[in-house]
Amino acid sequence: MTCQMVYLSKNCLNTKKSFARACRLCIESCPHQAISEYRQIEANLCTECGACMAACPSDGFVDRTLDKLHDYLLEEKEIVLNCPQAIPLGFEIPCLGIMDRDSWMTLILLAKDKSVTIMTGVCAECEDRQACASSVQAFKQVHADWPEHAPIRLEVRPDEGHIPETEFASSSKSMARREVISDWREKSRAKVEQWLPGLTAEETYSIPKSRQWLLEVLGKTLEEKVPFRALSVEDSCTNCGVCVAICPQGALQKREEMSPGPGDPLKEDKIVSLRLILEPQKCVQCGRCVEICRPKALLFSTKLLSHRLLTGKILIHEGSPKYCSRCGKRIFDNAQLCLACSTSDPSGRAFFSI
Repeated sequence: MTCQMVYLSKNCLNTKKSFARACRLCIESCPHQAISEYRQIEANLCTECGACMAACPSDGFVDRTLDKLHDYLLEEKEIVLNCPQAIPLGFEIPCLGIMDRDSWMTLILLAKDKSVTIMTGVCAECEDRQACASSVQAFKQVHADWPEHAPIRLEVRPDEGHIPETEFASSSKSMARREVISDWREKSRAKVEQWLPGLTAEETYSIPKSRQWLLEVLGKTLEEKVPFRALSVEDSCTNCGVCVAICPQGALQKREEMSPGPGDPLKEDKIVSLRLILEPQKCVQCGRCVEICRPKALLFSTKLLSHRLLTGKILIHEGSPKYCSRCGKRIFDNAQLCLACSTSDPSGRAFFSI
């Protein structure tokens, strides 16, 4: 059987832009060691728990039924999600482990207008309990940042091979939908395996689907704000622009203003102003910009953002680059001289001490 989890290589941060320390979150998060160094899934080891999908910040790994889950969440008047170990009374997800921070916030927003229930089996007895625990931890972080959110019901209802008659009679529409889902999963799997792997393997998009869902639902309540881990810049920034160059998502942009007058032909053209622009919807908090920043001027902090701010462009820093006071070349630290001038000047060599 073809594994329900699929690797979208063009979505992977390592494919989008090279980095000294490659991202290995999918490999490290897999509780069954089912993902190789080349991001190949060992189908005989994979339990489709979704831990790799929740850990990957850019949808490098996704579940094939993700689009059907989106339609279910937005179309149904009552949301019931159940894992394979629970009584099948709603839409079956591979495991609670597929839920990342954005997915939880989407469910919370939907819970303002309709009932949201998640049914699980006895997670302590499940081989995917590690993936489930990671998802629960993500929910706890959202709850800590957003304590007044709408409630989500969580029920432990393991499937013991039968469903009470009262449950069958409660919603004929939901049961009909369950039969369609079951029919698709069981009877059409062979056909899906023929055409779906090649199709999904070529799929690529810049904004993860869980983020797209969050923006779609948040856009219907423009006054609502959600806790978002946004990038900020401290005063120690040297305006080097390396963070912009290293961002694999294109979430950071820079605007440079050059000196209008004729410059010294022996010196570099002066950039009199540099602005850093953040597009929050594109940022997946991979942390590469924070890691590469030499003066440690970048950090993530949780802020309440509306749909307008999440989908807009935010000015997070404005400053002027520094230039060597002797030769006029660009300096990327807080020194007065560039490396060449400082090492050639005995009085300035102390700056580069070992």
